[in-house]
Amino acid sequence: MLTVITTAVWSYNKVKETVTFTTAIAEDATPTVLKRILEIETSPVEVIKFEKGTYHFYPEKGLEKFWHISNHNDVLIRTAFPIIKKENITIDGQGSTFIFHGKMIPFLINQSKNITVKNVSIDWHETFHSEGKIIARNEEENTFDIQIPESYPYIIRNNQLIFIKEYYEHTIGQSILYDPERGGAIAFNTEAYTPITSYKKITVSRNLESIKYKYKVDNRAPFLGKMFQENKISVKELKPGVVRVFNHKNKKKDLPPVGYTIAMKGAQGKNRLAPAFHVTFTDGFNGYNVNVHHAGGMGLIAENSSDLILEKFNIFPSNGRMVSTTADATHFVGCRGKVQLKDCLLSGQLDDGSNIHGTYQEVVDILGPNKIGVRMGHFQQQGFVIGREGDQIGIVRIQDSFFPYEKDLTIKSIEYRSGRYQVITFNQELPSKIKAGDLIENQDAYPEVLVENCTFKNNRARGLLLSVPRKTIVRNNYFHTEMEALLIPVESGHWFEAGNQKNLLVENNVFEDCQHSGFNRGVIRFDTDDENKNIAFSNITITKNIFKQFDNLILQITNVDGLEFSENTITNSQTFPQLHNENPAFKITASKNVNFSDNIYKGKATKIIETDDKQVVFQ
Repeated sequence: MLTVITTAVWSYNKVKETVTFTTAIAEDATPTVLKRILEIETSPVEVIKFEKGTYHFYPEKGLEKFWHISNHNDVLIRTAFPIIKKENITIDGQGSTFIFHGKMIPFLINQSKNITVKNVSIDWHETFHSEGKIIARNEEENTFDIQIPESYPYIIRNNQLIFIKEYYEHTIGQSILYDPERGGAIAFNTEAYTPITSYKKITVSRNLESIKYKYKVDNRAPFLGKMFQENKISVKELKPGVVRVFNHKNKKKDLPPVGYTIAMKGAQGKNRLAPAFHVTFTDGFNGYNVNVHHAGGMGLIAENSSDLILEKFNIFPSNGRMVSTTADATHFVGCRGKVQLKDCLLSGQLDDGSNIHGTYQEVVDILGPNKIGVRMGHFQQQGFVIGREGDQIGIVRIQDSFFPYEKDLTIKSIEYRSGRYQVITFNQELPSKIKAGDLIENQDAYPEVLVENCTFKNNRARGLLLSVPRKTIVRNNYFHTEMEALLIPVESGHWFEAGNQKNLLVENNVFEDCQHSGFNRGVIRFDTDDENKNIAFSNITITKNIFKQFDNLILQITNVDGLEFSENTITNSQTFPQLHNENPAFKITASKNVNFSDNIYKGKATKIIETDDKQVVFQ
């Protein structure tokens, strides 16, 4: 079953081993692998190797835990790799493929130090999404037909299409179109056709105004999100493997074109169940030569961790699928030290390539001279702990400033009361002006970022979201994304993702036909969700990049102090027809100290720059 090779002497006179698993356990590797990992406490191991092969992991004999996962659903999960309170461990697949079944988290890494996973591919036997081909549409009848491969089993229940998986089912829900003729890229102008309009407002309601509740309610939560909606579409099977969809078309959405592939992942708020890697409270994680072909959520989600290095950490589909992960490829929340993505391919995921940010939490109670009660703003933030003892906390009132009015508080303790509510005690007294509704953010929980020699393509949404007030370098990458290649936000009202980006260098990248989804936005966009003219971003340099764009709008900035756009080359690719030809190349609002110099412009915009600031320098 496994061989043990003694390699070194461990403290307390214990032997630290290299363990090699053979393919004899390949039919279900979970019990053998889990048993050895649980024995690490008494029988230390430094390297866990797998003889090259294909290994299946089933949940039945995995370690079960209820787990809060940022930006995911909180779930009862099982895992074969619970790397919890461990140090200096390397897991080497030696070129193996690990295939998971059902709702599992392959690698659950928590409260650990110096963990490496390398030379392995991760996939699922049954995907958490489903795909089909549009084979017909009827404008008069407002119907379209989907041909569904046998690899996506389904039933029709109450006139609704339900896809059946191992341990899971999903509706059409969130959906998007792919163009197979463009190598599996997101379809041009997909927003004109998708998502499928599955729901409409209910037509009968009585006495709802009598319902009163003391506390704020998150209507996005799964148990509330569809409370006041009913199904709009219905489906009918025409023959085995072919279903007809009724009632989708409306003023905003047309019928999907014939020949495109539609990917469907179920209702929002219910479809992020099983990321491939969850790294929490861990100092030092390395993912090297790892391929994640699928996950029911993100490829990697890291929280409250430091020094995370991903090199040749690739997210891309397998087995002819359009979709890899059903959410972000990678995501970093409240991390510190360094976050690095080098030589990575991030393709086919149903959300962003990477999102790196802090977290806002809302002050709801003033409980004493140095104590507050805070609320998690988004239901998929439940359970997130904002920091550790000694961390510096800032208090923000967004309507007044995007920066803290108080930042000299340090954490003494955090009391966990529930997923939504925690009590924080500080070492110092609270400022007199603090009030309910203010936000707190951790000033220490931001990393330095390097994204270098990576490819972002064929995914829904953005390439990078960056909300990091630390040195950030985005260099020598390729972007072909459905929405923005780079989104620099301050987001305080939906996901509550904190951070004011500054010291950002964007250099020597290629941006090709980004923003082809249909949205009217820039390829690089700075944005705040509070409409004021306060500065949020600073010290930005965008230089020596190549933009090959079919549409006009390249750079869209707001609330910036200090931006240099120089030595960039902009051409019109003519790949697609223009969607927003009225736009200029650059839009600038509520910003200052913005300089353009030595750029080459060969685009089609009749107006190059639109600004509300006469001090913008354009050369």
